[in-house]
Amino acid sequence: MAGDALRLADFAPRSELVVRETPVTGPRFPVVDAHSHLGDEFGGGWDRRPVAELLDVLDAAGVERLVDLDGGWGEDVLDRHLALFKEAAPDRFACFGGVGWGAWPDLGDRFPDHAAARLVAQARRGAQGLKIWKPFGLRVTDQHGARVRVDDDRLDVLWATAAELNLPVVIHVADPVAFFRPLDARNERYEVLREHPDWHAHGDGLPAFGTLMDELAALVERHPATTFVGAHVGCYSENLAWVSDLLDRCPNFHVDLAARLDELARQPYTARRFVIRHQDRVLFGADLPADVGMYRTHYRFLETDDEHFPGPGGDRPGVSWRLTGLSLPGDVLAKVYRENALRVLRL
Repeated sequence: MAGDALRLADFAPRSELVVRETPVTGPRFPVVDAHSHLGDEFGGGWDRRPVAELLDVLDAAGVERLVDLDGGWGEDVLDRHLALFKEAAPDRFACFGGVGWGAWPDLGDRFPDHAAARLVAQARRGAQGLKIWKPFGLRVTDQHGARVRVDDDRLDVLWATAAELNLPVVIHVADPVAFFRPLDARNERYEVLREHPDWHAHGDGLPAFGTLMDELAALVERHPATTFVGAHVGCYSENLAWVSDLLDRCPNFHVDLAARLDELARQPYTARRFVIRHQDRVLFGADLPADVGMYRTHYRFLETDDEHFPGPGGDRPGVSWRLTGLSLPGDVLAKVYRENALRVLRL
C-alpha cells in the first residue's frame, strides 16, 4: 500500500467533519491584549513598521489597548518601544520592563538590589509593569554558576519593589509540559520540538517541570502584596485543577490565556468551567503578531460553541490542534476581554 511509505512529515489529513461555522468579525466587547510582543523575535517586527499601520490593525480587530512585553529583552529595547509606541499613542499601548539577569555573575551579592534599582528607573521612564521571561528558573545562574530558583529569597527585594511601585509582574517560568519530556514517540509536541530544538528543556541538568511549578507557587504565596500574572494560563494549562488551586489560595495571582488555545480547546468543558469560576482573574492575551484574522480566531474560540475549527496557528496536525469554542457568557467575556486587564494591570 502507498500508505506504508508515508512519512510523518508528509501526513496532512483532511477532516471530513461537517460542522457549523460562525462568522466572528469582531469581539462582543472592546479588547485589551494583555500579552503581546512588537519586536522581531515574537511580534512580527512591528517596531520596524509604521505605528499608524499597527493602529489600523488593532482598530479593525477591536483591540482597544495592547501590552507590549518586549521591554524585558533589555532597557535599550524598552526605551525604543516607549518612544515608538507609547509616545505615539499613549492610550493604546503599555510597555513592560524586565531584568538583565546576565549581570548577576559579575555583580554577585549586589545583583538583587541592582535589579530592584533598575526596575525603579524603568518605571520612571514609563514602564507600566515587569515581565519575567522563561530563562528565569531554568537557565539563570548566580555568581557561583548555580541555578537561581524561582522562589530564591535573595530576590525578595525585587518583588517587594514591584509591589511598592504598584507594578504588576507577568511571569513565565515554563513552556508546555511536553517540552520537559523525552523527545520520543510519546511526546505530543514532537513535531514542534523538531522544528525548534532549542525549546526542548529535558536533561542537561535542567530542573523538572514540577520543580518550576512548585517554586512559582512558593514565590506567589510568599509575596501576597505583589500582583502576579501567570503567563500562558499560569504556565500549566494542561492541569487547570493545579492552576485553579493556586488561584484559590493566592488572591494576588492571575493568569492570561496567551498561546494556549491548543491546550484549552482539548478540554473545552473543563476550560469553560475554569474561566467562569475565575472570571475576575483571567486576562485575554494572544502572544502572536498582531493580525486581524488571528484575533478573530480567538474571538470565535471564546464566544461560540463551534467545533473542530483551525486555530490561530493554522491547520497543522501535531503542531496546531483544531479548536472547540468555549461559548462564554457575555458578562464573563466583558471581564476577560477588558475589565480584568484594566484593573489588574492598572491601565
